[in-house]
Amino acid sequence: MKNLWNDTEAKVFTDDLSLRVYSSRLLGRDPELVLHGGGNTSVKIYETNLLGEQEDILYVKGSGWDLATIEAPGFTPVRMAHLLKLAQMDQLSDIQMVNELKTHMTDAAAPTPSVETILHAALPYRFVDHTHADAIVTITNTEDSEGRIREIYHDDVVIIPYVMPGFDLAKLVAERFAQQAGPSTLGMVLMNHGIFSFGETAKESYDRMINLVSRAEQYLKANQAWDLPPCPTVTTTADTRLDVAELRTALSETANVPLIVRCYRDDAALAFARRDDIGRISQQGPATPDHVIRTKRLPMLGRDLKTYVRNYKTYFEQHAPNQVTMLDPAPRVVLDADLGMCTVGRKAVETKINADLYRHTMAIIQRSELLGGYRALPSSDIFDVEYWELEQAKLRKGAQAAIFTGEITLVTGAASGIGKACVESMLARGAAVIGLDINPAIETLFDREDYLGIRCDVTDTSGIRGALESATHRFGGLDMLVLNAGIFPGGCRIAQLSDQDWRQVMAINLDSNLALLRESHPLLGLAPNSGRVVIIGSKNVPAPGPGAAAYSASKAALNQLMRVTALEWAQDGIRINTLHPDAVFDTGLWTDEVLAARAGHYGLSVSEYKTKNLLKTQVKSCDVAEMAAEMCGPLFQKTTAAQIPIDGGNDRVV
Repeated sequence: MKNLWNDTEAKVFTDDLSLRVYSSRLLGRDPELVLHGGGNTSVKIYETNLLGEQEDILYVKGSGWDLATIEAPGFTPVRMAHLLKLAQMDQLSDIQMVNELKTHMTDAAAPTPSVETILHAALPYRFVDHTHADAIVTITNTEDSEGRIREIYHDDVVIIPYVMPGFDLAKLVAERFAQQAGPSTLGMVLMNHGIFSFGETAKESYDRMINLVSRAEQYLKANQAWDLPPCPTVTTTADTRLDVAELRTALSETANVPLIVRCYRDDAALAFARRDDIGRISQQGPATPDHVIRTKRLPMLGRDLKTYVRNYKTYFEQHAPNQVTMLDPAPRVVLDADLGMCTVGRKAVETKINADLYRHTMAIIQRSELLGGYRALPSSDIFDVEYWELEQAKLRKGAQAAIFTGEITLVTGAASGIGKACVESMLARGAAVIGLDINPAIETLFDREDYLGIRCDVTDTSGIRGALESATHRFGGLDMLVLNAGIFPGGCRIAQLSDQDWRQVMAINLDSNLALLRESHPLLGLAPNSGRVVIIGSKNVPAPGPGAAAYSASKAALNQLMRVTALEWAQDGIRINTLHPDAVFDTGLWTDEVLAARAGHYGLSVSEYKTKNLLKTQVKSCDVAEMAAEMCGPLFQKTTAAQIPIDGGNDRVV
């Protein structure tokens, strides 16, 4: 394990809290130590309060912060004197513990302290680091795990048997550490959980963490349990769009909410899913209990959802105390020989987190097998964490869902103008969005897990199919389709209109949309809340203008296609509607020169021309996008085949 401490970098941090931030970020930077909010760190600092009294304050990582990006406000100050008294109590419920921690913070605006705050206070060192290092978790999930830990560390660590995080663990540590720690003690191993290091300086504690974890890695290498089995290259050419979408539909029905499903079909994922012993090694439990909050206790093997749900209900009934409500029984990880590893979540970011966690789990399981056999904790211990009141409260706190959470939208012509605005409106409503455009800028338009930009020529049917395949593997299916891509060639009267120009307009504005509708239909038919389509039409449909024959005809034909589609797809629960915008000037079509020319044609100023409608208002891309998003929402759930103008009122249309 590489030591990332840099003395030159560290020199700029002149106090203990800033050094605490620096070394915490070093830990959080390494996924072999910390993943997605895991681990916690602390520092004890003497401070003078408002009364002029000196107090020993524990600054401990606050809930909701990630070590990789934590700032000073992410550490919560709690009075040490009270924490040490709490550690001496015989009993303390979770709710009481949280209340005691919150009421003894010195900053009411700070985040809720870590559930392991009392444990940090009980360790008699200024700096304390805690990680869930993969190497440690690997070794503690094997036969004779405690013996192996003693073989590696001798008296350099105190070993604590697995106890659920919280007050009971803190109390046990307070007792055992005082009894077992000696002059050579560098750290503490919590079985099936992780490792602690500590020191009088941030560097000392960090160096010890790297040293201790490196010794575990060296042990695995010495026992031929480090290098993972080679992954054979797997050829996957089959179109699995419908397989993934059908799986997503079934999972969403089980969870009773729309879910995102992300499929990983790389060699490592497929090789693990196809292992001969996958039924044994994957069905024991997670590498560390806190993963259960994200991944559930077990992944689903294959696509037999009924059996998985039945087994989950049995697991719940075996362990649940009275008055505990069962969580939805849908798996959050699926291992399938054809689909690879699929991860499931309400949001796209959850599927990425679940994938990261399970990739580390796959490595831990395989290394444990090489070391003598993977042995996870009993299901009762995992259940206690899955249904832990404090963890459930975290989930409830973050469970407020936007209107399209768990749903997926595809927008064409999404790199600019109305298309880009549609992407933004859909993202703001919680949807995962696929943007298609011939402009390569589409691929980097947004840097976020719920956006996938694909460069695609919509006149290429094979390109459309490939884009839908990529979209389905990324998010699991399709719920909404916004057909926006189109071209408006320069004014050309019919007498001068060439066959080539006519066909190009028809190919982009009409033919491509037929292909998109046809290829998307099976996916839209599987949408958990029924499929929805919005077509961006034009004022030129009801009120064409001279010099726009190809454009007007293509949009009118597209509108007629919408009407026929509504007749045919109503039986599938799919609704489709058209918006007819006019004079949307904040798009790439309208340059300053074009605007000035068109305004001059009517004898108007540019400002007057922009508001040349009955309401004297300017229609912008975001206005069209907001209407498109609303058309996909519940307010219009009983509307199909509608044509809605968004033009400020056009006297030729009215």
